Amino acid sequence: MHMTPAETDPSAATHFVPGAAIRRCAVSHTLGIWMKRLLLAVAIVTLNAAPLLASEADLAIPDLHAGKFTIFGNEISGYNLLLYGSFVICGTLGISLYLRRQIAMLPAHESMLKVAEIIYQTCRTYLIQQGKFLIMLFLLIAAAMAYYFLKLQDETLKTTALVLLFSIIGMIGSYSVAWYGIRVNTFANARTAFASLRGEPLDVVNIPLRAGMSIGLFLISLELVMMVIILLFLPREIVGYCFLGFAIGESLGASVLRIAGGIFTKIADIGSDLMKIVFNVKEDDPRNPGVIADCTGDNAGDSVGPTADGFETYGVTGVALIAFITLAVPNVDIQAKLIVWLFAMRFLMDFMSGVSYFINQAISETKYRGLKEFDFEAPLTRLIWIAAILCITTSFGMSWLLIGDITVGGKAMPQLWWQLATIIGCGTLAAVLIPEFTKIFTSSHSKHVHEIVTASREGGPSLTILSGIVAGNFSAFWNGMLITGLMSGAYFVSLQGLDELMMVTLQEGLDPVGVGSIFAFGLVAFGFLCMGPVNIAVDSYGPVTDNAQSIFELAQTEQIPGINEQIKRDFGFDPDFKMGKHYLEANDSAGNTFKATAKPVLIGTAVVGATTMIFSIILLLGRAGYLRLSLTDAPVLLGFMAGGSVIYWFCGASMQAVTTGAYRAVEYIKKNMDLTKTEADIEDSKAVVKICTLYAQKGMWNIFIALMAITLAFAFFDPNFFVAYLVSIAVFGLFQAIYMANAGGAWDNAKKLVEVDLKEKGTDLHAASVIGDTVGDPFKDTSSVALNPIIKFSTLFGLLAVEIAVKMKEAAHASGARDYTGAIGAVMLAIALVFVWRSFYAMRIPKV
Repeated sequence: MHMTPAETDPSAATHFVPGAAIRRCAVSHTLGIWMKRLLLAVAIVTLNAAPLLASEADLAIPDLHAGKFTIFGNEISGYNLLLYGSFVICGTLGISLYLRRQIAMLPAHESMLKVAEIIYQTCRTYLIQQGKFLIMLFLLIAAAMAYYFLKLQDETLKTTALVLLFSIIGMIGSYSVAWYGIRVNTFANARTAFASLRGEPLDVVNIPLRAGMSIGLFLISLELVMMVIILLFLPREIVGYCFLGFAIGESLGASVLRIAGGIFTKIADIGSDLMKIVFNVKEDDPRNPGVIADCTGDNAGDSVGPTADGFETYGVTGVALIAFITLAVPNVDIQAKLIVWLFAMRFLMDFMSGVSYFINQAISETKYRGLKEFDFEAPLTRLIWIAAILCITTSFGMSWLLIGDITVGGKAMPQLWWQLATIIGCGTLAAVLIPEFTKIFTSSHSKHVHEIVTASREGGPSLTILSGIVAGNFSAFWNGMLITGLMSGAYFVSLQGLDELMMVTLQEGLDPVGVGSIFAFGLVAFGFLCMGPVNIAVDSYGPVTDNAQSIFELAQTEQIPGINEQIKRDFGFDPDFKMGKHYLEANDSAGNTFKATAKPVLIGTAVVGATTMIFSIILLLGRAGYLRLSLTDAPVLLGFMAGGSVIYWFCGASMQAVTTGAYRAVEYIKKNMDLTKTEADIEDSKAVVKICTLYAQKGMWNIFIALMAITLAFAFFDPNFFVAYLVSIAVFGLFQAIYMANAGGAWDNAKKLVEVDLKEKGTDLHAASVIGDTVGDPFKDTSSVALNPIIKFSTLFGLLAVEIAVKMKEAAHASGARDYTGAIGAVMLAIALVFVWRSFYAMRIPKV
C-alpha cells in the first residue's frame, strides 16, 4: 500500500486537525527541539558527574561450567544444561509460529479480510511512527553510553559496540513482539468474525485464544533465547555490561509503546463511542470515522503495550534476580547453580504453558463442541488453572532435581529446594488468584457490574460513575490484601534458613545480615511470570474479540447481494448473521473481563520486583555510609508524601492527554461524519488516527521529561528521601493502578451487559452506560497500565541517579569542595515542574 508523507509523519497530519488544534500542532517541532536539547544536557551532566554504571555493570557473572548437577546419576555442567535446554525454547518458538500459520490459513470472506488489512495498515503506520520516535531517543542514550564506556570506563571500542548492540537488540525485542502481536491479531480478527457465522461458538473462542498463545509463546521464547545467548556465549567480563544494555533497550521500547499506546487507544475509543450517543448510530457504524482509529487503538493499546511491557518485565525480572544472586551469594559455584536453576525452570515452564493450552483445547472440544450457548469465560479460566498447576508442579520437580543436594559452607541444605519452590508457588498462585479476584468486580456476571446497571437505570450517569468507583475501591482492597498475604507467606518461608545462603554487608563496620527475604520477594515476581505465555494469551484475547466485532459491522457482509448463496458455495455452510453478532458481542465481554484480569498481574509483578531493585539502592547507600532509613527522620516521611504526589500527577497528565486528544477527535468527527455514506471513509479515518498519534506523542514527551527530571532531583536532594520516594511510588502505584483498572473494567462490562444481555441499545440506560465506559477508558487502558513501566523506570533510573548523587557527595567531601548536589537537584526540580505544568496547561482544551 502506497503511503503519503502524511501517513507516516504525524506533523504532516496537522492539516487534518480542525480549528485551534492547528495552532497547537505548530509548536510540536519547537517542543521536539527543546526535548532533544534537554535530554542531551541531562545526559552530559549525568555522565560527567561520576562513574555511572559501576555497581551494576561490574557484576561478576560466574562461569556456568562451575555449577555441576547430578541428574539421575549423570553429571552435567550448568553450561551444557542451559545449552541443551535452550532447544526446548526453540521448540516453543516453533509452536508459536505454527499457531500463527494455522490462523493465517483459516478462511474468511473477502469483505472482512479487506477491513482487517486496513486495520493492519493503520497499525503499521502507527508502529513505524513510534519506531522513529524510539530511534531518536535511542541515539541520545547511545551517545551517552558510548561516552561513558569509552571515556569514563576506558573500555575498548569492541566492548562498547557489544553493549550498544545488545541495547539495540533489547529495544528491537520489545518492538518486534509488539509488531508480531499486531500481525497475529489482525489475522485472527477477520477469521473470528467469519467463524461466528457458522453457529459454532467454540470457534469464536478458539481463534483469539490460539492467537493469544502464539503471541505469548513467541514473546517469552524470544526473550529467553536472547538472554541465554548473552549468558552462554559472551565473555564473562562483559556479560554484566551486556545484560544492563539489554535491559535499558527493552525498557525504553516498552515504556514508549505502553504509554503512547494507552493514550492513543483511548482517544480513539472515546471519540468513537460518543458518536453513538450524538448521532444515535449503532456500534462500529462504518460511517463513523472514529471506528477504524478505535480498531487501530485496540491493537496499539491492548496488544502493542502489553506485549512490549510483558517482554520487558520478563527480562528485567530475570536480570534483577541474576544480579541479586551475584551480589548476595558469596560462593561462585552456588551462584552458577542458582542461575542455571532459574533459567532451567523458565525453559520448562514456558513449555508447560504450551502444554496447558493443548490440554485445555482438548477439554473444550469434548465439552463445548456442538453447543450453541456456553460461558465464554470458562475456557480461559480453566486454561489459567491448568497452567498454574503444571507450573507449580514443575517448580517443585525442577527444584528437587537441580538444587536438592545443594550445600553451603560444607553444610547440607536439604530444605532449600522446597522452600524456594514454595516461594515461587506463592507468586504463581498470585497470578491465578488475582484474575479470580478481579472477575468478582469486572465480569459481566458479577454482582458489582449488575449493581452498576441497576443504579444507572434509576440514577443515570451519576450513579453509573459512583457505582464503578465503589467496585474499583473494593477491588483494590481485596487484591491488595491478597498480594500482601502471598508475599507474607513467601517472607515466612524465607525465614526458615534462606538467610544462611544470602548474606551481605549493608554498611562498613557492621556484621553481615541475611537478605533471604528480599530474594524471596524477587522470586514472588518470578512466580508471577512463570506462566507468562498464558498471562499474555488471555490479555491478547481482548483486542482480537473487540476487532472481530468491529469487522463484522464495518465489512457489511450481510448487505452484499446473494451473500448467503456465495458463502454456501465457497465455504460450505449457511451463515447465521444474527447469531454471529450475538456470539461476537458475548465474546467481546469475555475479552473485556480477561483484559482486566491481566492488568493487576503485570502491575503486581512490577511492584514486587521493584523491592529487589530498591534493595540495591539501600545496599549502595549502606556501603557509602549514607544509610539512615528511619520513620522518625523527616526526609523519609517527606519521601513517602512526594511519591504519592507523583503518582497522582502522572494519572492526571496521562488522562489529560486522552481528554484533549478525544476532544479534538470528537470535534473532527462531528464536522466530518456523513450519514449519507454507506461505508467507511478511509481518508477521514486516517485523519482521526493522525490526531490520536499526535496527542499520544505530545503527552508522552511531557511525561517522560518530567519523570526523568523528578527522579534526578529527588536523588540529588537526599538519598534516604529518595528511597522512601521509590517505596511510595511502588505502593501508591499498586493501589491506584488496581483501583483504576478494575473500576474501568466494571464500567466497560456494564455497557456490554446493557447491549448484549439486556438488548437496550439506544435507551437512556445505554447512554448512561456509554458515559461510564468513556470515563473508565483512560482509567483502565491509559493511566493504570502505564503505572507499571513508570514504577520500573523510576526504580531503574533511580538506581543510577542515586549512585551519581552519592559519588558527587563523596568527591566533594574528599576534596573539601562545596557539595552542589542540592543545587543540581533544585535545577532538575524546576525543569520537572515546567513539564508538569506543560502536561496540563500546554495540553488543555481551549476555552470556547
